[in-house]
Amino acid sequence: MAPLVSTIEIARPPEEVFAYATDPSRFAEWQHDVVKVHLLDGSRFTTTRRIRGAERTMTQQITHNDPPHSWAARGTDGPIRPHATITVVPTDNGTSSRATFTLDFEGHGIGLPLVPLVRRQARQQAPNSYQNLKQLLESNE
Repeated sequence: MAPLVSTIEIARPPEEVFAYATDPSRFAEWQHDVVKVHLLDGSRFTTTRRIRGAERTMTQQITHNDPPHSWAARGTDGPIRPHATITVVPTDNGTSSRATFTLDFEGHGIGLPLVPLVRRQARQQAPNSYQNLKQLLESNE
């Protein structure tokens, strides 16, 4: 299956959008399913998410970081491992940004048959998170 791809225009410079959207410690501010994030070191973090009423914690590794242009992280444990990328490009002479989010999932063991369900849930919820990000950043003008 193809990854889930969403693009949103944000009326803030790319540096601000990138810094906020790629900071794991801020994920809970704009992703409603995130309960908490714990930074392990410079490139690894755990994210606890509320999924179907239960809290699930997973470890993620930042695999690419090119500020303020692109960022990627991959899940490293658990039955369902997310793969996320964020690309930010300047618009309006650098005063605004176009952020593109790509999200995919890899199943392991008992997670294999659950991937379609997780993808369906992400397809419904992720656009709300991106809209929250836009509102938060634009309200801090």
